[in-house]
Amino acid sequence: MTEQAGYYGKRRKWHSWGYEDEVISQAEVKEMAVRVGKRLGIDEPVVLSDPTLEEIELRESRISIPASLSSFCNSDKWDRVSHSYGKSFKDLTRIFRRDFTNPPDVIAYPRNEAEVAAVLDWCGDNGYAAIPYGGGSSVTDGFTAPEDCDGSVIIDLGNMNQVLEVDPVSRCALIQAGTLGPSLEDQLKPHGLTLRHIPQSWEFSSLGGWIATRSSGHYATHLTHIDDMVQSLRVVTPRGTIENRRLPGSGAGPDPDRLFIGSEGSLGIITQAWMKLQGRVVFRANATITFDTFYQGAAAIRQITQAGLFPANCRYLDAQDAQFYGAGDGTKSVLLLGFESADHPVDVWLERGVEICQDHGGEVVTKTGSGGDALKSSRSGAQGNWREQFRYLPRLMHTRAAMGVVSFTFETAYTWDKFEAVDTEIIRRVSEAQKALTGGGIVCRRFSFLYPDGPAPYYSVVAPSTHETSLEHYQALSDVASDAISELGATITHHHAVGRSFRPWYDKEVDPLFRDMLAGAKNAVDPDWIMNPGMLLDRSNHLKIVG
Repeated sequence: MTEQAGYYGKRRKWHSWGYEDEVISQAEVKEMAVRVGKRLGIDEPVVLSDPTLEEIELRESRISIPASLSSFCNSDKWDRVSHSYGKSFKDLTRIFRRDFTNPPDVIAYPRNEAEVAAVLDWCGDNGYAAIPYGGGSSVTDGFTAPEDCDGSVIIDLGNMNQVLEVDPVSRCALIQAGTLGPSLEDQLKPHGLTLRHIPQSWEFSSLGGWIATRSSGHYATHLTHIDDMVQSLRVVTPRGTIENRRLPGSGAGPDPDRLFIGSEGSLGIITQAWMKLQGRVVFRANATITFDTFYQGAAAIRQITQAGLFPANCRYLDAQDAQFYGAGDGTKSVLLLGFESADHPVDVWLERGVEICQDHGGEVVTKTGSGGDALKSSRSGAQGNWREQFRYLPRLMHTRAAMGVVSFTFETAYTWDKFEAVDTEIIRRVSEAQKALTGGGIVCRRFSFLYPDGPAPYYSVVAPSTHETSLEHYQALSDVASDAISELGATITHHHAVGRSFRPWYDKEVDPLFRDMLAGAKNAVDPDWIMNPGMLLDRSNHLKIVG
């Protein structure tokens, strides 16, 4: 069997988040439908039934697999369907519409670099699109092939899932790129080490995917982006393999790893990486603090980040977002503040953080230091409710798509001096568009990631719609949000990646001369432009540089 079964030896659901043996009860679906209806002021939405594989019409594969690759490649229906879409609202809505008009032709499950290189050679010889696949959790259309290509091959790295070597002295490990979050941590745990990089997609996303999309991890306001944890990479390209020297730091010219971090599969396939690790958490301290207004708490958080306290968790939810996550009653913004260390108690850092919040009018709801059970308190009350929802909600994402409402998120980052004006304008534009298109809806936000020089706000949008119009309403509202972000000088993405979804705004954000430089690099390692075509660059850039 060529398919990759998954970390727990179980097969994934092809149409939603989770494993096949995980059942979402009708009571849960009913509860969510009732809650969404009440929040939007509409009748309880009608929830569509999950699609079945038998319902899906799939065109025949346009590619014949050579005998030399047949032991790890296939064109079976389940494999092609399960690799057709990511996990965005747009993807899930198309799945519920049973729309599989542009599936991949072949799914490859290489077991080593030689097989990765063999697939790239085959694609290069025939002009097929070669598209890397990690955990399939993309929300930006990150691995679907362009509709005008003659054939596409998804290269699923799930079989390359081992921690190959651990250097406990330097506190680093060599890890294969297909390793999913839970497996990675389980393999590091016996060594007393952790990567401590936990995006919300952690359970079903891979190390290679994190690196290729410049992922950000929760429980980190210091080492937030994966960039800071990469020591060196090994990348298989259509021209050969690139391996960068493993060093703690170097001033020898531009950092070669940085070209591949965030490249979204457009230059080659990351197969393994030396990663910088941390000791496992021993000491914890946390607090829950409320603020009367969102901007009041934002001022406190800016001071905390600029004071160099580096809380492990500094999750700040506005009143509506806090209510949704069960962390508040909808009247106040809620800050979930946590500190942790493998080496020393962190009570002093918590006390200073709390003091700053109180200086800005914050009210302490709970506070637990090393003298109490901070781990237990982080898994109860507001902290625990947020944590449980954060981990479980992805399993219900498809339910909203099945309701015929609009439900999506977008995120960005910009400097503190712009924060209040930009945030206000983004919410105004999206709210007005909601009212005009759908008659109303909700826009709420939170801080997931923070820096001394600026926040990375994360916005959630829910609006009434119908099964017939939800996808079109989503696209219109997403475009309004993206236009606002671009025009106001923020970044089109802080951690979701660009993908095909946000290419038009990425093209406006990045300097044209840099895109020419990137096209030159692609020409060097991918002269036939088979790697994830259309990702970050179009072939027109290639022709411009060559011509």
